Amino acid sequence: MTGAALHQALAYARRGWPVFPCQPGEKIPATQHGFRDATTDEQRITTWFTRHPEPNLAIATGTPGPDVLDVDQHGPAGNGFTAFARLHRAGLLTGATAYVRTPSGGLHAYFTGTSQHNGHLPGHHLDFRSQGGYILAPPSHVAGHPYQLIKTTAAHGHLDWDAVTQLLQPHRQPRPQSRPAPGQALSHLARWVANQPEGNRNAGLFWAANRALEADPAADLSPLAAAARQAGLGDPEITRTLDSARRTGQNQPLPPDHQAEAAN
Repeated sequence: MTGAALHQALAYARRGWPVFPCQPGEKIPATQHGFRDATTDEQRITTWFTRHPEPNLAIATGTPGPDVLDVDQHGPAGNGFTAFARLHRAGLLTGATAYVRTPSGGLHAYFTGTSQHNGHLPGHHLDFRSQGGYILAPPSHVAGHPYQLIKTTAAHGHLDWDAVTQLLQPHRQPRPQSRPAPGQALSHLARWVANQPEGNRNAGLFWAANRALEADPAADLSPLAAAARQAGLGDPEITRTLDSARRTGQNQPLPPDHQAEAAN
């Protein structure tokens, strides 16, 4: 798939969308700093996608890349298509520029990129990828199943994630201003990782590890490792994913509550 991935990576880059390679068949970045390494530089892209055998292709979301609404398909646990239909009836999806079928049978709806925050509505099986996120894109594969372009449109609009949240969860409590205690946050992340379905376990672990390390760069990630084993991941995959998360966070500035500790 290297030739196809390189060809499509260059096509995305020429649209102004930063890209980077992921490990074959997985959602784990194959670069040192993950989505932070994403680029539109054609020489660097060519080097990446010829150096790595059978790479998956990822796009960094949020301007200048696209925003993406991820409609999950979790089998018996449910899917996001009911919520997606509500959003469509409410006129919130008219700006979608493309639709991509995901390996699980879900859907990615692409929109013009913004600097909104990423979002997650687990009760509705929806995720939103904007600034600071990434998605796999065609011709990537996971578990032998491809990402497939369904159609493109002439639209070039945005998705208002706040409007989505207000429609689907009108009584949702405001996000607390203070951070939860590190132990509480890690416990919540571990429960979430343990419930990830096949095809999203590596990416889920990587995402959760990054959130834990953002809160505490010295966090003990063993609860996440245990949760990933419960979800069905093997120890080699867990170790590789957690190591990648730690490398991703190494060059990031410490959060304010850790900067004071580092100065002492």
